[in-house]
Amino acid sequence: MQRKLNLLLLLFSLIGGAVAFVIGELMLGRLLGDWPSILVVGLYFGVVALGAGLGCLLAEMISPSLNGWSWRRRYLGLSWKLLPLSVALLLGAGTLMEFVYELNFGGLRPVKDIVMVIDDSGSMEQSDPGNSRYTAARDLVMRMDGDNRVAVLTFSDQAAVVQPLTSLGKAGNREQVTTAINTLRTTQGGTNLSGALSEALNVINGDSSSGRGAMVILLSDGVSRLDTSTELRDYVDRGIAVNTIGLSISDPSGPALLKAIAGTTGGQYYDVADANRLADIFRQIYDRLGDRTLLTERTDNTQNSPYYAALRVLSLVLIGAALGLGLGIVFDNRHLAKSFGLGGIVSGLLAGLTLEFGLGGHAFVNAMVRLLAVLLLAGVIALFTAVVPVGEGRLTRRGHGAKQPSRRPSQGYSPRGNRSSKGFRTADKDH
Repeated sequence: MQRKLNLLLLLFSLIGGAVAFVIGELMLGRLLGDWPSILVVGLYFGVVALGAGLGCLLAEMISPSLNGWSWRRRYLGLSWKLLPLSVALLLGAGTLMEFVYELNFGGLRPVKDIVMVIDDSGSMEQSDPGNSRYTAARDLVMRMDGDNRVAVLTFSDQAAVVQPLTSLGKAGNREQVTTAINTLRTTQGGTNLSGALSEALNVINGDSSSGRGAMVILLSDGVSRLDTSTELRDYVDRGIAVNTIGLSISDPSGPALLKAIAGTTGGQYYDVADANRLADIFRQIYDRLGDRTLLTERTDNTQNSPYYAALRVLSLVLIGAALGLGLGIVFDNRHLAKSFGLGGIVSGLLAGLTLEFGLGGHAFVNAMVRLLAVLLLAGVIALFTAVVPVGEGRLTRRGHGAKQPSRRPSQGYSPRGNRSSKGFRTADKDH
């Protein structure tokens, strides 16, 4: 049992982790949103296990300083066969922890109902002469999932319900909503934000379905009067976020009010100068809706939740421990499994903290944060053999090598010494 470090294993593990990161990012970009996120995250960590496992195995094949030359001669073939088991172990651990991470606890309800509140006052003729806001709303409806429900309201001096909450899972309903949006035109009048928000809440409250969360997207280009402390109380009590979009507002009091509405209700404010960007903003709001995975930024109503922050870190700790144990299984060595497993706990803790406090709103920064987390998982585990002693010790039953010949006492041999053929005892030799 010795503390030792295989620098080649550390290097190859980091290289394998980096290659796994590239493959994992391609999977996230192409599969997340189309495939179940539970499966995508599980596959991501499975690829990490494959990359790190291949790197460690190749390094010990070249220089078996941790597992010994006898392992290379007798058990290398078994290690290659055990590598898929390590990948399956981490795929299962990643899938399980992602499943737990996506559960809603403490009465938390996923947002499935979306109410679009669109300003059609006279000033919109200058702010949005091409009616891009209606195109953006129509495109968003076509993008929504089948388990979403959507409602459309317009407002100027008064608010009007264009389409009540409608399920998009039923045949023909999506076309019904888009047809209703196509009929909208700019009217005359002022900007009554108070009436618009009140009517939007009536639409939500008038629905009999329970267990569904709701969100409001409010678009306006004007200035209004609204007491956020009193008129938004029901929104706050119900946990309904209002995401606000300010379109070409020259009066600074307009954006200030929209920011206050979003901030009070837990939504976000978006400032847009060009109406042609509205489709991107609508899509961005929807894409951030309910986005909660171990590998991405939380953008739902758990964004600032200390519970889900701790759960992410704990999940990565368990995934790191599973990765370390899997590497020990690959080498069929209980001492390496212990060392790598403890290293996995530490590496998972560091990776979890990196993801929790590093992920933000920029896609490139998020990718670099994930790269650092993967390198921490792969690198810290490889370093831990310098902390926890390792030695030879199979996890499975030893293979059958050449049998050692049994020693039989020769004629005249006595445990007490050697005797000559005449029976005289000779002196024992010191060994």
